[in-house]
Amino acid sequence: MSQDHHDHEDRELPVVRAGELPALEPGADWLVRDVWGQQAVGFCGGQPKCAKSWFGLDIALSVASGTPCLDRFAVDDPGPTLVYLAEDALPRVRQRLSALCTHRGLDLDALNLDVITAPVVRLDLEADQMRLDATLARLRPKLLLLDPLVRLHRLDEDSSADISALLGYLREVQRRHAVAILIVHHMGKRVRAHLGQALRGSSDLHAFGDDNAYLTRHAGDRLRLTLEHRSAPAGETIELRLAARPDGSATHLEIVAAETRARDTAAPLANTILDVLRAAGTRLQRADLRVRLRVNNERLGDALAELEKACRVTRSPDGYAPST
Repeated sequence: MSQDHHDHEDRELPVVRAGELPALEPGADWLVRDVWGQQAVGFCGGQPKCAKSWFGLDIALSVASGTPCLDRFAVDDPGPTLVYLAEDALPRVRQRLSALCTHRGLDLDALNLDVITAPVVRLDLEADQMRLDATLARLRPKLLLLDPLVRLHRLDEDSSADISALLGYLREVQRRHAVAILIVHHMGKRVRAHLGQALRGSSDLHAFGDDNAYLTRHAGDRLRLTLEHRSAPAGETIELRLAARPDGSATHLEIVAAETRARDTAAPLANTILDVLRAAGTRLQRADLRVRLRVNNERLGDALAELEKACRVTRSPDGYAPST
């Protein structure tokens, strides 16, 4: 074979017939079922104090231990996990992981979970890229958690050129090491119709993710988790709260049960109805209460029925009044 032919082959990109591409094994779509795909890359986005780091560590601990994420979602492909929390001191990282282990009854020392301890990692620098590449080649993790994106580079996040180069590198890492990558990132303050559009910086960030998770705060201490997938339908929005034991230990994210949501939603409305009735000093018809409270008629009827059942209001043809 001539030297010219070898030179020509070296200049070509590697190709394979479509029918020779490796097939997914049955059930191999998910790393964490319905939450994060095998070898998927994406973001956990949210505004400050929305428990993004807790969510990232919950997934990491789940993959490392094989225990269900958020105590509900099965891990289909458990294995080694590597995390880097750039904004937390190492004792704080241990404290959070220990709390999650206490909640799940796990031994932190037995976990197949490694923590990058470098004070700074810059993924826009070739030297740090090479260090990360060598670490992944040695540990061969199933999941890499990077938290948060803003501490991993000094690029202009609004620059499509800068961000696309960084995302291209992360995609290369995912393919070279067959690793899922979850990147924690901040969302802007502006409300968007689609949560992915609220990720701070270039729109390339949202377009990049195979799987994305968004945490938003509502109703005081409650959080909403919204998941989206490139290759699977999105599930229902999940309501969460940061929970702990009475002594403050075993902090973890907890899915709020439907009955708890209903009870907590009804209680404030019932209290508001009583406040309005007491302030009125006279009986009020249901229509009057609807106008004053600006509330859905069905919700108002349910709350009034509960108040009557609890003997906290009385009803007559003249309307409702607080019980004396």
